[in-house]
Amino acid sequence: MAVLERTSEIGLRRALGARGRHITTQFLTESATLGALGGLVGTSLGTLTVVGVAIARDWTPVIHSMTVTTAPAIGLATGLLASLYPAWRAFRITPVEALRR
Repeated sequence: MAVLERTSEIGLRRALGARGRHITTQFLTESATLGALGGLVGTSLGTLTVVGVAIARDWTPVIHSMTVTTAPAIGLATGLLASLYPAWRAFRITPVEALRR
């Protein structure tokens, strides 16, 4: 969906000399960053919730370190996979077609 919403931006960048690989790299980078941030925020909130409940109940919080370290990586991978097709579509847009829209 982001490709369709940002067609004019893509066209302008292509008209100014950006190659298709630059557009693809931009989309993949943005999506990977958002995925990693989402995984990091989710992990942080989950950890805080576990620690908060454990403190409130007088328990010992137990959080597996592998869960905390892999969640942002899984978010990053999900972001990359989700953006492959939109990045490919953005790569294929010609500058003239994009500026016409």
